[in-house]
Amino acid sequence: MAKIYINEKHEKGKINPEIYGHFSEHLGRCIYEGLYVGEDSQIPNENGMRTDVVEALREMKIPVLRWPGGCFADEYHWKDGIGPKENRKKMINTHWGGVVEDNSFGTHEFFELCRQLGCKAYVNGNVGSGTVQEMSEWVEYITFDGVSPMADLRKKNGHEAPWRLDYFGVGNENWGCGGNMRPEYYADEYRRYQTYVRQYHQDEPVYKICCGANVADYDWTEKVLAGCSPDAGRFMDGLSLHYYVHPEGWEIKGSATQFDAKTWYKTLSKAMYMEELVTRHGAIMDKYDPEKKIGMIVDEWGDWFTVEPGTNPGFLYQQNTMRDALVAGITLNIFNRHCDRVKMACIAQMVNVLQSVILTEGPKMVKTPTYHVFHMYRYHQGAQLLDSYIEGAEMIGEEEAYLVPSLQESVSRSEDGMINLTLNNLSATDGQEAEVVFAESRPGRVSASVLTQRMDAYNTFDEPDRVREEEFSAFEITDKGLKLTVPACSVVLLRIAER
Repeated sequence: MAKIYINEKHEKGKINPEIYGHFSEHLGRCIYEGLYVGEDSQIPNENGMRTDVVEALREMKIPVLRWPGGCFADEYHWKDGIGPKENRKKMINTHWGGVVEDNSFGTHEFFELCRQLGCKAYVNGNVGSGTVQEMSEWVEYITFDGVSPMADLRKKNGHEAPWRLDYFGVGNENWGCGGNMRPEYYADEYRRYQTYVRQYHQDEPVYKICCGANVADYDWTEKVLAGCSPDAGRFMDGLSLHYYVHPEGWEIKGSATQFDAKTWYKTLSKAMYMEELVTRHGAIMDKYDPEKKIGMIVDEWGDWFTVEPGTNPGFLYQQNTMRDALVAGITLNIFNRHCDRVKMACIAQMVNVLQSVILTEGPKMVKTPTYHVFHMYRYHQGAQLLDSYIEGAEMIGEEEAYLVPSLQESVSRSEDGMINLTLNNLSATDGQEAEVVFAESRPGRVSASVLTQRMDAYNTFDEPDRVREEEFSAFEITDKGLKLTVPACSVVLLRIAER
């Protein structure tokens, strides 16, 4: 029997709600059809935004949304997406599918979507093909409340008051699709561009995010921070990190729905690799920022598989199984446990692209297994991380190189005093008996839910509830804590009131 030890007296820091953020790029059917259908659509909408999708995301408690990319951000020129829709420029989306982008979803539409979702706004600026002036004017257009050319243009386009711009990314993947830059060069460009991301509201400052590394490129992290020192903490508020799970490698990727137990464990092992990435990049950040003023922003993460058969390869549409649910649970637990450094994360992507929480097909909508994990984990948002560890979890798998622990957890205390334990059973086949042991407290009222099915199960438009969150009762309260049996291939949430 595994034992989960919780020291409820030791709070280790606040879990930022933004760790549960999402990403929406002009890619495939994420924006168009997924989030935005236009005011004249037969699909129920408010100002063009799909009502069903917005309601589901609000229920999931989405805290922040990143837009417009991704690689698309560094070829996006924001003035093409403002003003009367009939006058907006059309372009070819050269990164994603070679389709026509008509710019009907632009700055005004994005902030309207954030208003409906009740979430914070994270805008990614164009360093790769844009200018300092263009970026500076965009921030002015969005945030300035005085007399200026861009403020006047915003008012002319129908929005009198400025919007709240919470986060601004100075470029995206500038080591790759954002310009193929060397870290030394990007560090200088970042210093220059961020200078003109003006803080027009000192009481509502824009949180500036510097482009960080691709996976394990520790040299990039080192050289970018060195290039911005000794003023790194003054120039940047956050440093990004991108990591996607490819069980069969970047070139092959593998099917989203057809896989065996060997691939299951390989995928989960690669999800666990996030722990090493956060730790090692964090150690470099500690050297330049020992007070942890700069947040690690993992603004692209998730599974990336081969697209569904018969779909546009450039649209990155993939199904979502219990394997994705476990990858989400594992990754979010890791972020929780590193909340002293990880301040925001955005799963890629929100609707119809990669590891989506929602899929749509015409008027139909389905919540994926990953959606249910985010819904279960919402109690961690803004909560205090509690000290915890597991003793007696076995290392399991079918290859020595890809073994994973049978159980993995994170624990927090919400403002309402409830203790939230999220627990993942990584075994594809075996349940796990476990005991929860508190340092001093005794549990009183306990409520619980579970997400479990066979490892390759997923929801379809014909069977939207095949995988869903359900009530969990396979536990008993003891003098020391709890005893429970964690089902195979499952994510469990326990909400525990202390006596």
